[in-house]
Amino acid sequence: MVKPPLRTKSIGFKVSEEEYALLETAAQADGRTLGEWCREAILRGGSSSDAERHDPALAEIVGVRLLLVNVLRPLAAGEKLAPEAFDKMLDQISEVKHQLAAKLQQAARKKPQPEKTGGEGKR
Repeated sequence: MVKPPLRTKSIGFKVSEEEYALLETAAQADGRTLGEWCREAILRGGSSSDAERHDPALAEIVGVRLLLVNVLRPLAAGEKLAPEAFDKMLDQISEVKHQLAAKLQQAARKKPQPEKTGGEGKR
């Protein structure tokens, strides 16, 4: 078993109670301690390109959706899709899916979240 490098330096910062709770929840969901999760998040964020920081699963979902929309539309109209056109479409989707996924994630972060209600007054 390979031992991790000895960590001798420390970095600290202060957060609010709410921020701490969010970080702790994210760490628990990832199955890591808070310190491990923060270290990895900071190191990953500081050395990755924008495309690598975004969820690769979302990029694949976006790619599949683009493929379906672009293939099914002509088929529904009774048109045929040449293999060369299909290959070109796959190349184009591969080029844009990460950018589109990043835009979706940015839009989701900027979108104000609806306030949760306690359910009072609903029957």
